[in-house]
Amino acid sequence: MAKLQELINVSDLTTCEATAQMITKARKDGVELFFDRASNMKACPIGAESACCKHCSMGPCRMNVNSPYDRVGICGATIDTIVARNFGRMVAAGTAAHTDHGMGMLELFRDVINGKNTDFKIQDPMKLLEVAKALDIVTEGRELKEIALDLYAELEKTYTQVDGEIPMMKRVPPKTLESWRKEGIVPRGAMREIMEMMHRTAIGVDQDYENLTKQISRTALADGWGGSMVSTDITDILFGTPSPVEVEVGMGVLKEDKVNIIVHGHEPILLEAMIISAADPELKKMAIEAGAKGINLIGMCCSGLDALSRHGLPHAGNFSSTEAVLVTGAVDAMCVDVQCIKQDLKRVAECYDTPFITTNYRAKIEGALHIQLDEHDPLKCTEEIVIKAITRFKTRGKTIEIPRKTGLGVHGFSYEYINYMLGGSFRGSYKPLNENIINGRIRGVAGVVGCTNPRSKQDFSHVELVKELIRNDVLVLQTGCSQLALAKAGLTGPGAAAMAGPGLAEVCETVGMPPVLGLGSCVDNSRILIAASKMVRTGGLGETIADLPAAGCAPEWMSEKAIAIGQYFVASGVYTIFGHTFPMTKGTKFEKHLFEELETKGFGKWGFADDPLEMARLMIAHIDKKRQALGIDKARERVLMDMADRRILDATA
Repeated sequence: MAKLQELINVSDLTTCEATAQMITKARKDGVELFFDRASNMKACPIGAESACCKHCSMGPCRMNVNSPYDRVGICGATIDTIVARNFGRMVAAGTAAHTDHGMGMLELFRDVINGKNTDFKIQDPMKLLEVAKALDIVTEGRELKEIALDLYAELEKTYTQVDGEIPMMKRVPPKTLESWRKEGIVPRGAMREIMEMMHRTAIGVDQDYENLTKQISRTALADGWGGSMVSTDITDILFGTPSPVEVEVGMGVLKEDKVNIIVHGHEPILLEAMIISAADPELKKMAIEAGAKGINLIGMCCSGLDALSRHGLPHAGNFSSTEAVLVTGAVDAMCVDVQCIKQDLKRVAECYDTPFITTNYRAKIEGALHIQLDEHDPLKCTEEIVIKAITRFKTRGKTIEIPRKTGLGVHGFSYEYINYMLGGSFRGSYKPLNENIINGRIRGVAGVVGCTNPRSKQDFSHVELVKELIRNDVLVLQTGCSQLALAKAGLTGPGAAAMAGPGLAEVCETVGMPPVLGLGSCVDNSRILIAASKMVRTGGLGETIADLPAAGCAPEWMSEKAIAIGQYFVASGVYTIFGHTFPMTKGTKFEKHLFEELETKGFGKWGFADDPLEMARLMIAHIDKKRQALGIDKARERVLMDMADRRILDATA
């Protein structure tokens, strides 16, 4: 535990009241959470700017970030080569995470089709047919299983193909795809791109930052238009395509009189199987016999967002709250699968006598109980977890402290539902969206996505950025931990339209939607790509994704997955801003290439800002620039405020 005098005031760590309450309790209990570890673990200033190379045993070579060109590495590598290599390896790692996730979902799809997994079945055959048609698979007059087998074979190429173009390229707007072909960045297959990226960043291979950038883009596109997109589509087919549902979020969803089980991770199969087990009459009876009023299944992080969107399952919080929720003492079991799982969760769980269970062979934690989930028989694992949670409930201690505040929001806005919402069952279309952008009611579209990070005040940048965007008539699409930040702040319900600018508010009230549309987990960023493609194909907003009045932002990014996501949006044509830090040595040619030169080639570009209002200013300025280029700009009152003005308003409210 950090020394008392070293502890940062809780109000400077988070805007989430429940998390703040649990940080305070943890400190009283003598339990260290990652917020305090972050304050006592200072980032390496050279590593933070990616100016360190450790790809061979001649180094590590530490470059001078203040004068980046005054030295080279032992092998002669310049700062541009070093930073580009490091950036490329982050993209490769992030792409590998999404690719492995997507391939796992595709293998499950194959086993369901072939009857090897009988616990699940295809829930959305219409989505299956739509994806098959998009990939030119014949559907007329054929059995669903036959079509499904062809779809599996086609999608498998996403991962294993070594030449040609991955199947989802058929969904890319033609002019955008034409520019990718011209630049030589169309992905061939995810495994090949990741392999080549790692090879080219090894000692003595590719030493031209512009050439490295091409492979960086090709690898990232294999994620966004490959691994991630396949995962989202297959998950919809197997478990149902989301449609809007009102969901309760926050730690207040824990119930003192029920067996509370939290599922945390990213692959939907664990939570989908848990839903079946938690509803089992025998297990429910066992819980009641133990003195509970039932079993309370709760999602957390991205797998929780999957179930939130599809089933309305309550959600306890985002990445930064995963330790804090254990401090309540009310969690009877936390089970996890892959990605964004803090190793320290095991220690915190032990402090509160909570069973902490890993379930995936890819992601074991030293000393943690492991119950392997067999994808052919997943209920064997999840039933055992439920039984352990019931046993813990019977011996649960008296020191339970559950934050009472919860928030209600509307989530589950898939691409398909947005299409329906705007045009109805028979006239589903993105035309109303395009028309309202053209006429100026909606200024543009922003994707605000990504993680939370203990080096930023939890949720603050997400919330303040989105408030500023919607107040300036920018429609916001959300995925990942960002979505929970906005849900807790009350920005995902229809009532949030009152906080929007007059044009966006009018559209929201007419359609009956919030100004912030939650699309699901971080892998579901592919839904934003499909929506952007549909906007281009609908017409009136240019011929490529780069023409759209749109921008993206990850205010509190944390994972290498976020870098891969950001790069596939940039390569697709979207101006993408990251907050709090960026792995880049300032003043280098590589920085200029990513932040300026890519845009001149018809792509998007990177941006960086540390303040959410500055992020909003940059995004809105870019949206206005695109509106002007399209000839749809019109005079409008700018209502952007700086932080000083906001504080004055808050003080007089």
